[in-house]
Amino acid sequence: MTQSTLSTHSFLEITPDRVLAMVERTGVKATGRVLQLNSMENRVFEVEVECENPTTKYDHFRVIKFLRPGRWSLESVEEEHGFLQALIANEVPVASPLLFESGRTIERDPESGILAVVFPRIGGRSPDELSQDDYRKVGRLIARMHVVGKSLAPKHRLELTPKTYGTDNIDWLYHQSVIPIELENRYLDIAAEAIELSKELYAGIELQAIHGDCHLGNILLGTGGLFFVDFDDMVVAPQIQDLWLLVSGTDEYGSQQMKWLLQGYEDMARIDRGQLKIVEVLRFLRYVYYSTWIAKRWSDPAFPRSFPHFGTHDYWLGQIRDLEVQLYAIKEIVG
Repeated sequence: MTQSTLSTHSFLEITPDRVLAMVERTGVKATGRVLQLNSMENRVFEVEVECENPTTKYDHFRVIKFLRPGRWSLESVEEEHGFLQALIANEVPVASPLLFESGRTIERDPESGILAVVFPRIGGRSPDELSQDDYRKVGRLIARMHVVGKSLAPKHRLELTPKTYGTDNIDWLYHQSVIPIELENRYLDIAAEAIELSKELYAGIELQAIHGDCHLGNILLGTGGLFFVDFDDMVVAPQIQDLWLLVSGTDEYGSQQMKWLLQGYEDMARIDRGQLKIVEVLRFLRYVYYSTWIAKRWSDPAFPRSFPHFGTHDYWLGQIRDLEVQLYAIKEIVG
């Protein structure tokens, strides 16, 4: 049984009774109402709980996340939660996990062994777009987050580099024969050239603990203002990774958005603007990572339903074209 198949099988064992039991291990009483929420990577549920003296309409709910088996070790999740707790201590607005009765922020389901985390439900919505002032606010918040991240030294989180997100994933795609044979050499040749140039641009770039997946969907606007959610992809990476995902493109407006983000960021902390030269490298690595992410989870029925085009000749031809664009952009930067 492959790791992906094992993950899917284990997820099927998560029954409503086990969801309720895990939530009640945080010291609350569940009413029995459970709603599964949209999530590709994990299994996430909203659970109604009894609450005698609620201060908001959200106090009656908890959100429980069962983590995909085999993705993260217990130690790596503990480092994620350590980051979140440090951010809370420094008044950076984030959604932070609740404590179980054991005093820990993470526990294993007794039957399946799947790691589970419980969060308070926090009201908020993902903004459709950000104004100029919003970009500056977000830039300041990210800077504050990075100041905290810089003080940490995680040992169990991935480093985002051309090797880990590029070479390692491409080797996996090749050895698993994921890419159609008629397109394989073309894809691999383009990727190999881009990786070699990326290593040159990456030289001397400082890495630190960051959010890792800081796009608009992971920034919510609540009654108290903007706050960050979903630190599952916490990585040790260049600071610019948490900025470029918020930029809409490479056109003039995208350049203006990055300018606003950096203006806000530099109100609070220093950033090496030389990191701007690796944005196209990071975009290239995200393309490779994304295809590998889908391929590794293909035995989960949710993935074929959500990505029916994946694996086809046209899909990989589109990926080759995207990598060609990135290779050209990287060559332009290298000069």
